[in-house]
Amino acid sequence: MAPRILLARHGQTEWSLSGRHTGRTDIPLLEEGRRGAKLLGERLHRAPWSGLEGVEVRTSPLVRASETCALAGFGERAQPWDALMEVDYGAYEGLTPAEIHAEQPGWVLWKDGVPGGETLARVSARADEVVRWARSAERDVLVFAHGHILRSICARWLGEDVSFGSRMRLDPTSLSVLSWAYGEPAVERWNDTAHLEL
Repeated sequence: MAPRILLARHGQTEWSLSGRHTGRTDIPLLEEGRRGAKLLGERLHRAPWSGLEGVEVRTSPLVRASETCALAGFGERAQPWDALMEVDYGAYEGLTPAEIHAEQPGWVLWKDGVPGGETLARVSARADEVVRWARSAERDVLVFAHGHILRSICARWLGEDVSFGSRMRLDPTSLSVLSWAYGEPAVERWNDTAHLEL
């Protein structure tokens, strides 16, 4: 079986709710985020996932991702990995898009990058590291991480430039699956939040 990578975005935080760019600031989950993480875990422990026995699990060490991982029931199996940390937004950390556009009209992360933060080349290199790891053995993997790095991982899985991530919305506590179609990398499931609609 060709390996797949399951992507779980962390639950809702105060900053994700208000649209503030949350890179390396360690923001905890809101109660809504904690509830969503538990619902995601319940889903992954039911058929067809059935607890994902044998799946290797890694998480961003930032609390919003590691707590989502733990509440979903995978904390004891997960290994923290810095490659899964969110993009370092530099001077734009904590700002909303509207606040950034007031300083730099027309700014787009995927095109313009961030002053004093992580370059898109570095983000792409981290995403490539995750993709190489995911494809390195005949087993599925599950990662808990953040919106922009997960979108970057998807872009690189597909062989696209990291800027392709601009075309993919990814909501808090969503589940996505990257797999294969006719031998080519493919998106099997994207931004699936059905577990939150219970």
